[in-house]
Amino acid sequence: MPSHVVPKTSFLRRLIPFGLGEVKPTHFRDMLGIVWKNRDNLPYAWKVITRGVCDGCALGVAGLHDWTIKGPHLCMTRLNLLRLNTMPALDHSLLADVSQLAGKRNDELREMGRLAYPMLRERGAKGFRRITWDEAYARMGKKIRATDPKRLAFFITSRGVTNEIYYMSQKVARFLGTGHIDNAARLCHSPSGVAMKQTLGVAASTCSYRDWYGTDLLVFFGSNPANDQPVSTKYLHEAKQFGTKVVLVNPLLEPGMKRYWVPSTASSALFGTDIADYWFPVAQGGDIAFMYGVLRIAVENGWMDEAFLREHCVGWEALKEATLAMDFAELEKNAGLPRASMEEFAKLMQQAKTGVFVWSMGITQHPHGAEGVQMILNLALTRGWVGRNKCGVMPIRGHSSVQGGAEMGAYCTAFPGVKTVNAENAAWLSREYGFDVPSWPGMTAVDMVDACARGELDVFFCLGGNFLRTLPEPDYVARAMENVPVRIHQDIILTDQMFIPAREEVLLLPAKTRYEQDDGGTETSTERRVMFSPEIPRQVGECRAEWKILRELAAAAYPERAHLLGCETGWAMREEIARVVPMYDGIQHLRKTGDAFQYGGPHLCPGGKFETPDGKAHLRAVELPPPAPERMPATPDTNGHANGTNGRLFHVSTRRGKQFNTLIYAEVDPLTGAHRDAVFMAAADAEQLGLKQNDSIALVNDLGRYEGRVFLADLAPGNLQVMWPEGNILIRRGVVAKGGGVPDYNALVTVEKT
Repeated sequence: MPSHVVPKTSFLRRLIPFGLGEVKPTHFRDMLGIVWKNRDNLPYAWKVITRGVCDGCALGVAGLHDWTIKGPHLCMTRLNLLRLNTMPALDHSLLADVSQLAGKRNDELREMGRLAYPMLRERGAKGFRRITWDEAYARMGKKIRATDPKRLAFFITSRGVTNEIYYMSQKVARFLGTGHIDNAARLCHSPSGVAMKQTLGVAASTCSYRDWYGTDLLVFFGSNPANDQPVSTKYLHEAKQFGTKVVLVNPLLEPGMKRYWVPSTASSALFGTDIADYWFPVAQGGDIAFMYGVLRIAVENGWMDEAFLREHCVGWEALKEATLAMDFAELEKNAGLPRASMEEFAKLMQQAKTGVFVWSMGITQHPHGAEGVQMILNLALTRGWVGRNKCGVMPIRGHSSVQGGAEMGAYCTAFPGVKTVNAENAAWLSREYGFDVPSWPGMTAVDMVDACARGELDVFFCLGGNFLRTLPEPDYVARAMENVPVRIHQDIILTDQMFIPAREEVLLLPAKTRYEQDDGGTETSTERRVMFSPEIPRQVGECRAEWKILRELAAAAYPERAHLLGCETGWAMREEIARVVPMYDGIQHLRKTGDAFQYGGPHLCPGGKFETPDGKAHLRAVELPPPAPERMPATPDTNGHANGTNGRLFHVSTRRGKQFNTLIYAEVDPLTGAHRDAVFMAAADAEQLGLKQNDSIALVNDLGRYEGRVFLADLAPGNLQVMWPEGNILIRRGVVAKGGGVPDYNALVTVEKT
């Protein structure tokens, strides 16, 4: 039996119904809990579920249906977010003294209710006082008008944000003269966009979810869809019935990807579904070395599609030369896997006629994230797995409509239509808008926070998000945010970053949810499907549609030219989007639940015709990342410590539990059984350190100390994983991917027994 085959569940275990005794989600019980939690507003909750487009992950569900599977379905990610759309307003008097709220966790702040009125905290004040919208606009408009546009920045989160909000945010930022506009994709898939645009000429999935069905090989690199896109487990269940082999290239064998109980499929709900067929436990950061080894074996055996490479690609000879120059001993060391493992993976590719490669933040959130994506593209192209049925490359998205952020132009390096920010394209957009658009690329989201620290921003507008929890070194982030004269937070709930004082003032602007949004809104899924979510009327306090707040802010700053903003309604804005972003032509015709179109069709780059200037795919060799520092045997002292001088260095990365971004919904992850303080560790490493399950330990480096408990897992030796965002105290700021600017969410630590 090949060494990387995942054993199937035994016959006797499969006979136990509903996974009794197993560590698994309790879907039906949790659903009842959601009903109870929303009991004060069940009619509205039902409208959201049956009429709205999901505000969770980016699979794309309209009402109870999607475009991949037959019949109704629903996932817990969407249900967990439901309360954000049904809860009443919070008691705003509690904001009068934020010291009383400072000790609350973000999940406790969330449960307090919706932000419903504009609020202001002036310098020296204990907290916030309620103000009118007129006063809020007057204050913001006056400050922005007096500010150098290069000292003004906008950050747009991905929480339920629609294409209309993304589009209006970039238009407003550029109307105000700044190029500093960026969105949450910067922290996740920005390296994917860079590598894909250079290689294929497109920056989105080249295939559809239906291509998973019956493809010979479905490979997940650094991705855990069972947790991040749970509805996809039903896709996987059905794909396996067509003979699809599922392969994981990941340091951890995720339990939800090993076996899952799909609640909407009777057989799976009763007896579970074995998902993964193969697991290659690559070391964290070792993917490039692993793929180089696979590619070298393929080259040496002639396992490529030579005709496709010759007719549709450039750069193959240079890539082949670089690959053959690689030393296998070095590749094995960096990958954490022997040559035999690379041969096994290469053989799987050679035996497959079709394949789909899927990846996520296990690939991108590294200093070499774009290079990792490039190697995935290189591998896929050597087999011609782009532009045809049951083939493709897919950067799977974790947040609804984040795919649309850059496509709408809410990106410091891209205008609408993902056009590069330069003088020529700025002139084009200026003609479209009737006002001058900045031609200079702005700051990335990470750069914005650093600019705050250096005192280079006077106004920082944050539409959602929580930098205090999403970025490395949270203490530094807090100091940076405090150093801005004016901070504006537009959101639907409270977060702890709002309580950080500013040099002059902090404003809170209450926003409507995507379902309350005037004139409805649209979302773009991972597979490029643009879907309409109708307005489901509800008024909480004085909340306003997010795109309207942005437009009215710009009008308050420059009333004499506010007419140039256009987009007076959501319908008018979609007409403009269709004109300015031609690939979105059709958005103006969407009117009701279920209305949608997939731009580019089921496959991008059909027939090997790529969107590059020469119409060919551009393969590229990348540098092999430097190896991790020497891993020395642990030598515990009399206190059980393994110190950094003579102890063993471990590579720690961050992971998600039961949460949506920084919104944490449970102390225990139902897929793994791990608590929030769990330190995932290989059994062999624990044995070498003299540790056992639930032992109290600390992970230590020069930045901080993370205290947790040992959680034994199927994990590549020498690697550890901790929950995000708690683990950010160990992550060094300033280390970002050269291509894309995403932070590196990994660190080297020693282990101490406490």
